[in-house]
Amino acid sequence: MHVLVHAGFHKTGTSSIQQGLAANRAALSPALRILLKEDMEPLTEAARAWSRRPEELEWALVLHEARGTFSALDPDDPRPVLISSEDLCGHMPFRHGLTDYAAAAPLMAGLREALAATRPDATIAFLFTTRAAAPWVKSCYAQHLRATRMTETAEDYAARALPHADLGAMVDRVAGAVAPAPVHRAALEDIAAGPLGPLDALLDLLPLDPARRATLTPPARANRALPAEVQDRLLALNRSDRPWSEVRDEKKRLVRRARRLEA
Repeated sequence: MHVLVHAGFHKTGTSSIQQGLAANRAALSPALRILLKEDMEPLTEAARAWSRRPEELEWALVLHEARGTFSALDPDDPRPVLISSEDLCGHMPFRHGLTDYAAAAPLMAGLREALAATRPDATIAFLFTTRAAAPWVKSCYAQHLRATRMTETAEDYAARALPHADLGAMVDRVAGAVAPAPVHRAALEDIAAGPLGPLDALLDLLPLDPARRATLTPPARANRALPAEVQDRLLALNRSDRPWSEVRDEKKRLVRRARRLEA
């Protein structure tokens, strides 16, 4: 059994990759076993919890859920296993007091350990999609505006986040933690324009028949950047004294309206 783990990072094409895998699951199923967040939610939630509270009990839960996920895989099934969820790296930086992906390296080492404990004959490799620092920080800021009550301007957030935005350094940490397991990396700037978008980076690492690959449907670009005026309105809502429930619902309406106008 071979397992390929695509564990991040947030805002590096991960949503497009996962939507592409979901849309093509039936076409890929004769050749691949695919696990997305909804297929292993207890594990992704445990990883997020440990990134926020790196305590012994939380770590034990990560290992427990990882072993359960791998134990459920049929060892006699010859198909490779493709796992994709950025939540396996924990929470996005600049939530819950986090400033980077310090949790990623120990979490990936935990996955490797759990696989070795449950499937000793299995092999594992890792892929991380990355992005240049400035556009990554800009995209993260927009996501924070949508999902949290972020009240900083884009400029203030960038000044705080850019010193922690070296995703390549985060991958280097992972590589050191999981050695000798292979760790691959692919920059969004290099893979976004391929026939299947960033999904190509994953499929390039798997023994997929070219004829089958040619039948796959390219994923739509997911989580596109919102117009500046919409982001300004999100920021104003976050700074308002309205209850969070009202702010959250109004932000959802703004985003849905913006997406309809783009379509």
